[in-house]
Amino acid sequence: MSERTRGQPINWYWIPVDRELIAALSRRSDWLGALQTLGFLAVLACTGSLAYYSAAHFPSYATIALLFLHGTCWAFLANAVHELSHGSVFATLPLNRVFLALFGFLRWINPVLFWTSHGEHHKFAQYPSDDLESGSFAAVTLREYLMKAVINLEGLRWAITSTLRHAQGRVAGEWEEHLFPDSKPELRYQLTVWARAFLAGHVILLVVALYFHLWMLPVVTTLAPFYGGALQWICNQSQHAGLPGEVPDFRLCSRTIYLNPVLEFMYWHMNYHTDHHIYAAVPCYRLARLHRALRADLPPCPRGLLATWREIIGTWRKQRSDPSYRFIAAVPPRRGRVAPAAPRPVAGSAAPE
Repeated sequence: MSERTRGQPINWYWIPVDRELIAALSRRSDWLGALQTLGFLAVLACTGSLAYYSAAHFPSYATIALLFLHGTCWAFLANAVHELSHGSVFATLPLNRVFLALFGFLRWINPVLFWTSHGEHHKFAQYPSDDLESGSFAAVTLREYLMKAVINLEGLRWAITSTLRHAQGRVAGEWEEHLFPDSKPELRYQLTVWARAFLAGHVILLVVALYFHLWMLPVVTTLAPFYGGALQWICNQSQHAGLPGEVPDFRLCSRTIYLNPVLEFMYWHMNYHTDHHIYAAVPCYRLARLHRALRADLPPCPRGLLATWREIIGTWRKQRSDPSYRFIAAVPPRRGRVAPAAPRPVAGSAAPE
């Protein structure tokens, strides 16, 4: 592990791919973007409607089960926000921004905070001094997982308090202060505007629900991000959990896994996570094709979540007994070039200004 200065660009290794192929794969499509986005919204509308209807017509245990199903699907809005923030879902940029604002509101994710942080993650993935998103992939206990996966009260508390803080124009903690320094007042202003808009929207939803006695409305919208997150958490953590930091090769610090088509769709194809990091401008609906072009240069990819988590938990156990242990995947020899030492373009940001 070599010494480096915070903020120093990383010389990432890129797997070489034919330029014409990459250009074709990087093309955005309003049609394919609509299939992904509207199809995903249709799933949420169905699960939310079923849970809403169940509250008045089905036994309570059925309502609880349907709410958990709804929360399970709703949690993947985080991955929708991720893709839309890259600006790579629709060819028409305003469509990316409209759906990013909508999905960010529904998932309590401020798009300005998310993109500012996530851009750093792409430039400095798994370099802890520059990528504080890395901390979210640390080992957790079963109790910590269940607290996030069933009813996430801590997540609700954080969403409300952080949104209130941002609405007042305040940031807190090392990461937020790094992302929104005093020298960038315009960026902090954008964060504040969106926090106020989101708060106003959720207050309006609550007032409408109270006035019209629609008590299930906030349960299937405002509160939906905070229950049933088990499956999405397992999928999302597979991206980097158990993998080493401070290695300038996305094949070693990120993970691609194979999932069934339904889960891959709900996950916005982020199971091809190594591929996404190497060529971040490729839209999510073309990542499977990109993977076929890169596959010969990637390490073996686990099939399914069970195999993936056997690998991750095995690594965590070894690290408990030997903190210096690092899981290094078997990768083919490098045959391409190293990226120049400059911040690498990710994709056009769709974060609203």
